[in-house]
Amino acid sequence: MPRKPKRPCRYPGCGRLSDGPYCEEHRKAVRDDYNRYERAPDSNKKYGRCWKRIRDRYAAAHPLCERCLKEGRYTPVEEVHHIVPISKGGDHRESNLMSLCQSCHTKIHVEMGDR
Repeated sequence: MPRKPKRPCRYPGCGRLSDGPYCEEHRKAVRDDYNRYERAPDSNKKYGRCWKRIRDRYAAAHPLCERCLKEGRYTPVEEVHHIVPISKGGDHRESNLMSLCQSCHTKIHVEMGDR
């Protein structure tokens, strides 16, 4: 049976022919780059089904962004933010939560140096 013709590597700037999408040199680089954005293995313990229920309940009770509300703007909630992050000893108690729009949530994480 005839084989499929080799195609150029998909990696930008590489013209080597390969049987798969990437040549041997770039196959590992692409795989490592992809895995860099996976969540930590214990993230389901922190953010599982229980967190989704807590988040939905908090968002229903606080439907507007708390930061925008202080500035006189009425923006619907898009994210529920932990004031003290889980990774730094925070928990899911209501006193540690804050409803935010996407813009304010991003600003807080930039200020914290997370992103």
